[in-house]
Amino acid sequence: MDRDHVVDTPERLSALFGPVTPLAAIKSIQRLEAHSRRFISLSPFVVIASADARGHADCSPRGDPPGFVRVLDDTTLAIPDRPGNNRIDTLRNIVENPEVAVIFFIPGVEETLRVEGRARVTTDPALLAGMEVGGKAPTLAILLAIREAHLHCAKALKRSRLWDPASRVERGVLPSLGRMLLDQTRSTMDLATVEARIEQSYRERMY
Repeated sequence: MDRDHVVDTPERLSALFGPVTPLAAIKSIQRLEAHSRRFISLSPFVVIASADARGHADCSPRGDPPGFVRVLDDTTLAIPDRPGNNRIDTLRNIVENPEVAVIFFIPGVEETLRVEGRARVTTDPALLAGMEVGGKAPTLAILLAIREAHLHCAKALKRSRLWDPASRVERGVLPSLGRMLLDQTRSTMDLATVEARIEQSYRERMY
């Protein structure tokens, strides 16, 4: 890549853009007021961004019935951790480096809500009991102490047409998850066995 075209200083970056729009300059808030709380209560899906002690970044999806992320007070969120593949990338990152950001999505709504702050992992039984689904409590939860929150306009979702039914991609255009994983890892595991394990996990380990 031509070195002359690499943008590597704040000054060079700022020179490419105009001033911040007036509302964008003031939209960040430091607490969860009525609109933020309502947005979170309707959201069934979030993406958590985190990084380890070396700064290696990661993002991870979390999903559950709407309102699964609990607002404990004006500056604290609780996110249940459901059964997964036990890589615990996000949780390990939080233990090493508590800085995280979360973005909330609501199906059919093109705006999103971003929340940033410092997280910690808790096994508080009283908190976890209130996050049960089907009688099963999560093993732990992520507590997020909010430093900043703000709404994003709809441009990204409008450009992507994410919620437009005409943009829906039929699952058959991609191979199965098992097939892709085996191809990516060059594993010699049996495809039928892998796919059976995936389906069993969906049936028995959602909660």
